[in-house]
Amino acid sequence: MDGILNIYKEKGFTSHDVVAKLRGIVKQKKIGHTGTLDPDASGVLPVCLGKATKVCDLLTDKDKTYEAVMQLGVVTDTQDLSGKILNKQDVTASEEEIREAVMSFTGVYDQIPPMYSALKVNGKKLYELAREGKVVERKPRQVTIHKISILEIDMVKKTVTMTVECSKGTYIRTLCQDIGGKLGCGGAMAQLKRTRVSSFLLDDSITLAEVERLMAEGTVEEKLIPVDSLFEHLDAVTVSKKYQKYVDNGNKIEISFLTLPVTTSKNQEFRVYDENNRFVGIFEAENRRFLKPKKMFL
Repeated sequence: MDGILNIYKEKGFTSHDVVAKLRGIVKQKKIGHTGTLDPDASGVLPVCLGKATKVCDLLTDKDKTYEAVMQLGVVTDTQDLSGKILNKQDVTASEEEIREAVMSFTGVYDQIPPMYSALKVNGKKLYELAREGKVVERKPRQVTIHKISILEIDMVKKTVTMTVECSKGTYIRTLCQDIGGKLGCGGAMAQLKRTRVSSFLLDDSITLAEVERLMAEGTVEEKLIPVDSLFEHLDAVTVSKKYQKYVDNGNKIEISFLTLPVTTSKNQEFRVYDENNRFVGIFEAENRRFLKPKKMFL
């Protein structure tokens, strides 16, 4: 199978677990996920199968949306409530002060990645070092919080429920800790659900159990999202049958090889198909005469 399944990752599974279980369910080895989701988190995890694994990196780079619950008044070593408590403090801030602190993180800010993360330092994952009791210096990374919507502030439980639309590489655990730090009482992530990765939405996701059922019914391919759907924002062009060998061999092609002429600008990208409507790949305009392959999916 070649395409993308919009998987709902349930709590307790690692992203690697999802891939391993899917390999067993669909009896296919070439599978990759599109961005790690914490074991305690749930939600959208697009998984690429077959030729679609070529877009794993592309989807990892896309914007995401999360629904999170932040617990104020506590700091942990993992920045969420699964970790060891390092500090507890009374929350003295008012609801308005909490709201202002949360909203102040909208925009671009420098975020220091957590020790309990899969980022590598000198070839070793940070969480491996953290489990050894080691703390290493991490350089801040610029992330963008496009939008924060506060759904509820519970002044009794001292929790904030919010949705966060953010750029790639944003750690919601760290955001919660940073908000708590700004309020002077500390903060940690209590719950996390990813509701969107690019155009992949929570409402359209399916569980591993559903994939298993669909496999048994022989209908799983109905849920398989074709690779070219990720590039619908690009103009589509078709190569004439007599020139098909050029694209099959990964060569650049002349504009005259297309069934219909197109006007190009330098570096403009196109979805290229053959006359059987088979998706060939993404080609880029080298000049007004030639298109060169950028990413092939044959």
